[in-house]
Amino acid sequence: MSESRLRLGVNIDHVATVRNARGGAYPDPLRAAKLAEEAGADGITAHLREDRRHISDADIDGLMEVLSVPLNFEMAATDEMQKIALRHKPHAVCIVPEKREERTTEGGLEVAREENKLAHFIAPLREAGCRVSIFIAADQRQIEAAHRIGAEVIELHTGAYCDAHAEGRMDAAERELESLRQMSTFAHSLGLEVHAGHGLTYDSVKPVAAFPEVMELNIGHFLIGEAIFLGLTPAIREMRRLMDEARA
Repeated sequence: MSESRLRLGVNIDHVATVRNARGGAYPDPLRAAKLAEEAGADGITAHLREDRRHISDADIDGLMEVLSVPLNFEMAATDEMQKIALRHKPHAVCIVPEKREERTTEGGLEVAREENKLAHFIAPLREAGCRVSIFIAADQRQIEAAHRIGAEVIELHTGAYCDAHAEGRMDAAERELESLRQMSTFAHSLGLEVHAGHGLTYDSVKPVAAFPEVMELNIGHFLIGEAIFLGLTPAIREMRRLMDEARA
């Protein structure tokens, strides 16, 4: 796989959301992960929340067993999550902010204010061989702090851009996009690997996919939603096609 090929990480959280609505075993997130892999996903992302509202501990156990592509384990910076990550040693660990009352991850992690705490938190994960990624807003201060604490990767939160785009506020979308563009370049200049994600759709993905510094997009909710209408494999293949087209 060429270094310039943009990777697609498929987030399977919301397969678990649908399963948990009935409290049964179906639909199975592991089956979704294997299908995503076959459809061309370069990795699988799963967020084990403190309240276990979608992905469960058993899902993480299963993913570590069945996947042949890397697992990107999203988690809050808590002792419990650190222990789980150190037990499994997934390929990548993405530290995300987490509030109980939010419906989805609402913003980037506040790294600059928590620099010392986060530096100590990620050190054992790096020593265990996990690639540590920090989910942050396109903000120079946060990127500099992520770099200082020893993160190898940042994932830029694309939610504000996607919301503005979806609501037809194109001037605001363009401003957010410009900020993402500038901060991708800045992070890359510091030697950080740049990923992006949150809220991306067929309509909004191409401008972000075109940034040469971005190495990976993580997309979940939209793809699981589209899978209801198209099936998971065609939904992922269409996203892959749009990403490749943007990159070309």
